[in-house]
Amino acid sequence: MSISVSDLVTVRSRHPEAIAEAAARRVRRPLIGDSGRLMIVAADHPARGALAVGGHKLAMANRVDLLERLCVALSRPGVDGVLATADILEDLLLLGALDGKVVMGSMNRGGLAGASFELDDRFTGHRPQDIERLRFDAGKLLLRIDYEDAGSLTTMATTARAIDDMAERRLPVFVEPFISRRTDGKVVNDLSAEAVTKSIAIASGLAGTSAYTWLKVPVTDDTDEMAAVMETSTLPAVLLGGDVGKSPQDQEEAYEKWRKALGLPTVQGLVVGRSLLYPAEGNVETAVDTAVGLL
Repeated sequence: MSISVSDLVTVRSRHPEAIAEAAARRVRRPLIGDSGRLMIVAADHPARGALAVGGHKLAMANRVDLLERLCVALSRPGVDGVLATADILEDLLLLGALDGKVVMGSMNRGGLAGASFELDDRFTGHRPQDIERLRFDAGKLLLRIDYEDAGSLTTMATTARAIDDMAERRLPVFVEPFISRRTDGKVVNDLSAEAVTKSIAIASGLAGTSAYTWLKVPVTDDTDEMAAVMETSTLPAVLLGGDVGKSPQDQEEAYEKWRKALGLPTVQGLVVGRSLLYPAEGNVETAVDTAVGLL
């Protein structure tokens, strides 16, 4: 798809109501389709200031390039939908790329990458009422817990209330939990089996109901430990793809980890972003089709 910046800007500047109109006429679908699995492409990284892919610091900064990659990914068989912030989702709405797709709004983007307040992760993105008003299908939030950073408690409390608000609207919310720590000033997520187990236990117990809560979990450092880790909760879960590294070998190793974990009873699918939109080798079509094949 060839995307015209001038066309998008013209609509945004002269007819901003076109976004709500596009959302109102969008063809919706069930969260889980005929395949029984869920394949979501994630593109909510820019709003956290996280623009790097591999060794390229500003890879995701070119919006037209990102939109073109997203449109290609969404056109591939087996791709169910997209996770992004309002600016990106609204561009995709105007482009007509979201019909028949699961649309997932990203809710907390305030924990900017590298900031002193990174773990006080405020809800600066979609609110539950926005997701409902725009007829989107689900929300997603990030919960990083550092036992030595008081900002994590603020994030936990606001996360719990966001889950409550989504449940009142009968809207699924995907919670992405981590046990984190600062190493040389940088927030690092602990992917040991013990840490991922704790993060799942904490996230599962948040809010007044878990009826509409899904988990978005990473694969542990040792894939063989994932089976025991996922026994921590009966909540449905999707695997977090994350940044898989800079080389084709890194990507292949990630695919193998996902393949093993996708066989576990609570794991219902994949949410993958940069590694599919900006693959280490090959094109977006090949990377997406390979990931879909894992399901």
